[in-house]
Amino acid sequence: MGDDLEPKLREAFAAVGCGIDLQLCEGEAIGQAIERSAGAPVVAIGGGDGTLGQAAGKLAQAGSALGILPLGTRNHLALQLGIPADLTAAARIIAGSHRSRIDLARAGDRVFSNNASIGIYTHLVRQRDQRSGPKWLATIPAAFDVLRHWRAQHFLLSIDGTTRKTKTPLLFIGNNRYTLDAGSVGTRDSLNDGRLSLYSVAAQTPFQLLGFAVRAALGRANPDRDFAELADAAEVVVGGRTMIDVAFDGEVERMALPLTFAILAQALEVMTPEPADPGKPAQTDAALSLAARASLPYRRDV
Repeated sequence: MGDDLEPKLREAFAAVGCGIDLQLCEGEAIGQAIERSAGAPVVAIGGGDGTLGQAAGKLAQAGSALGILPLGTRNHLALQLGIPADLTAAARIIAGSHRSRIDLARAGDRVFSNNASIGIYTHLVRQRDQRSGPKWLATIPAAFDVLRHWRAQHFLLSIDGTTRKTKTPLLFIGNNRYTLDAGSVGTRDSLNDGRLSLYSVAAQTPFQLLGFAVRAALGRANPDRDFAELADAAEVVVGGRTMIDVAFDGEVERMALPLTFAILAQALEVMTPEPADPGKPAQTDAALSLAARASLPYRRDV
């Protein structure tokens, strides 16, 4: 929004009768701004999923509720929670009274709200960010460049105490389970099941990996053929004695192995829309966690 951002934000909150303390920050200063505001009853964050993830752990620890202004590229968490892209509508939710508790996940001391990736995706992000122009456009040449040079890596995993070896180009760990079903790929049925989901993509040639990406996007991935490991877990440890790149909600950080991933059950309070039926809880409330779903089975390397 450029220079229009501040007046648009003030206009949106004024329209719903809510006074605000507005702080506009450069990306590298957002952490300090969050620390200054943490402890307030509601702290609204405008940005993408990486920014929200950066704020989530600090707000949860301080007891502040998170208000979401979807100002990022994809806004996965906002979409999952039913937060509209319209700023006035989002401000109305933030100024409201309905709250839901959601799970967070952590890798070491790093808290995230959506997912973490190790492997080919981290290299794609670094290649993409070196290019100018919109992210979606820069992703295309970055993907082809990475596919030409990338090879699968060996990882030693401990999944709820059970040791596994896996060879994969992409290790994906989600905060709650991500669906592979057509029409809902990349979404979660619940944000408070209290489980991590692990997806270890099967080792494939670059051409086969491209085919997998297309199938996965269309909701046609085959669990038996396309994945070396699938699991639900409370804790996942990625073993080793080196440094690796990890992408948290699209932002890459350098982390030391071994690295422990764990779920933080219902750690964060979030301002969410009122349920359509006042007699029923909102979709994110614990009452609608789909406890009847069977856990994903472990699958060995093929």
